[in-house]
Amino acid sequence: MKTLTKEMQDAITPVMAIEILKEGNKRFANNLKANRNLLQQANETVEGQHPFAVILSCIDSRTSAELIFDQGLGDVFSVRIAGNIVNEDILGSMEFGCKVAGSKIIVVLGHTKCGAIKGACDHVEMGNLTALLSKIQPAVYDEKTETENRNSTNSDFVDKVSVINVKKTVQAIMERSPILKQMIENGEIGIVGGTHDITTGLVTFYEDAMMVVDGK
Repeated sequence: MKTLTKEMQDAITPVMAIEILKEGNKRFANNLKANRNLLQQANETVEGQHPFAVILSCIDSRTSAELIFDQGLGDVFSVRIAGNIVNEDILGSMEFGCKVAGSKIIVVLGHTKCGAIKGACDHVEMGNLTALLSKIQPAVYDEKTETENRNSTNSDFVDKVSVINVKKTVQAIMERSPILKQMIENGEIGIVGGTHDITTGLVTFYEDAMMVVDGK
């Protein structure tokens, strides 16, 4: 796989960017890897980088975006925080990645069996974690289908809350960043939410948490 150049990045559309990630995830799920010389990529990106995607995911050790999408050095901006929530600093990082550095797609990636989601479901309070988990609480309250065992012992409840949290984060990015919202509406970039199944390795993208202007 070639190291991304500015010309290659410019040629990638938001729709193409999603397809690149889907193809990479298929390779990962099938225990295949594209042939890359990572040391060569490191050398070739010394003077600059041109990632095609910004991926917001959890800090969970099983959910490295570069691995599950089979991407190399210089391919993606990886933003990681427990529960894949968004804050001012993350929004600023996304604005840099897209407006300044030229990335074409923002991915909000949750995952199954998420510890941060479990903590929010259990209303855990502990030091600085309290404030972080409070950002997930709206998703807990928005989940209405599970009426019993609304805590971390109910895996269905946890995973449903995780999906809601992903979709709310996509919405929050649109609402809280006029820069990114305008770029999305102009078709310069796209945004999509998805979930990584840590058992199968597969990522599911959500049509109702996707805004991509085709042909731009």
